Amino acid sequence: MYTLSKKKRRKKFYINGEKLINISHFDMKSHNSFSIDGITVSNIRIYSFDLAHPLVSNSVRIRFKKLLDLLTELLISDDDSGDTFREALNQIEKFRLIIKNKYRDFLNNKELSEMSNKLKLLRKNAEEKLIEINNSLMKSSGKGK
Repeated sequence: MYTLSKKKRRKKFYINGEKLINISHFDMKSHNSFSIDGITVSNIRIYSFDLAHPLVSNSVRIRFKKLLDLLTELLISDDDSGDTFREALNQIEKFRLIIKNKYRDFLNNKELSEMSNKLKLLRKNAEEKLIEINNSLMKSSGKGK
């Protein structure tokens, strides 16, 4: 079952006469538009968990793999100023917020906890290295007699 909407507007959903405001959905954007019943379709909005879960899971897995590759590069690099570790912490927080706001409703708790545990380890490592760099900078900038 599907519905086609020609206008970009917010649909109001009702169940038993009560208006539902926050319904979780996954927006699947199409790079190439296609046609159904003579109407051009460019965006698809999925409300069903069963339909959206495999799509979201695959998308998040790809993003997570890219993030892990980036974090590994940032944490391995030799940076004396600590900028790479701050960037790693920023990327971890950015990914965490995206998952929380966009995809949480369509992922299993198991998937969320696995990603969370890996990110906690990487965050802890980045914070420890950043603290070490800050301590070494404080010691080297101290006045000597």
